[in-house]
Amino acid sequence: MKSPVRLSAAVGAALLLLAGAAPSPAPAQDRPRGEAGAPGQMPLSRVLQILAQKMPGRQLNTTMGNTGGRPTYVIQWQKSDGRVVVVVVDAETGQIIG
Repeated sequence: MKSPVRLSAAVGAALLLLAGAAPSPAPAQDRPRGEAGAPGQMPLSRVLQILAQKMPGRQLNTTMGNTGGRPTYVIQWQKSDGRVVVVVVDAETGQIIG
């Protein structure tokens, strides 16, 4: 009979192998700028260009979100006057939605 420690180690190793088979997409802040998160999704670099044209400032942080079932970029943005705002942008169209 196998010892519980060996059996646990074998099960753990198998789970690690299975987990590595299908990696999940990285959050937006972990991906290089400009890399799309999914097919049909606008690159973050393009979204930031659009945002800078409409609201001069700079990106502080970005995460991926979901609004009404659509993928969104949730961007923490520092405006040129120093105020910090959170902007929600549709990741497929680049439209500012909040």
